[in-house]
Amino acid sequence: MRSCKYLSLITVVFISVLLVSNVASSKIVELFTFEFDGGTLLFPLSYILGDVLTEVYGYRRARRVIWLGMYMNVLMALIFMLIVWLPAAPGWENQGALELILGWTPRIVFASIVAYLVGEFVNSYIMAKIKVKMEGRRLWVRTISSTFVAQLLDSVIFVMIAFYGVLPFELVTSIIVANFIIKVGIEVVFTPVTYAAIGFLKKEEGIDVYDRDTNFNPFHLKS
Repeated sequence: MRSCKYLSLITVVFISVLLVSNVASSKIVELFTFEFDGGTLLFPLSYILGDVLTEVYGYRRARRVIWLGMYMNVLMALIFMLIVWLPAAPGWENQGALELILGWTPRIVFASIVAYLVGEFVNSYIMAKIKVKMEGRRLWVRTISSTFVAQLLDSVIFVMIAFYGVLPFELVTSIIVANFIIKVGIEVVFTPVTYAAIGFLKKEEGIDVYDRDTNFNPFHLKS
């Protein structure tokens, strides 16, 4: 693979967005009658960056970044659980607040990982396939359609695994609907920005990958 000067920067931003979103998801907020987890405000950016990665650099590079994001997510979750478990120093009286915000259960971590992997890989797969099918035309069709499917799966999987049986079913349904509407809405609103970023990167990197012969197996990391 050729060296790409902006790939590392995009990877760092992608993973940072993922980690911050997962911490922000610990709070359920209400805004304009919508009820959703706080991470919803930032998490859609990871899908926009996923679109950029796949469109410019191809599915194979996007696949590596997706897995790296998962590894860092697991590391963050394990560190948080360890910190919560360790005894507090004498005089430090914020253990209850720390447990409330960062006391992630294995169920929440599992929900986050499964939803993330399914959503990101579906998003990247649809982006790559439609690009080849339409010979690179109508970028907005693949960015919006891939996000529509991937965000629906992401929202349903995460909320059902994390909160079903814990929160009232009406609230669970409300969170799924709100998450989906907001995430897709953000993708649509930021479409001009996505166009600009992709155009800039294709020109600067001198690359525009078409995944015609790509192995789309998420676990195929050798190439």
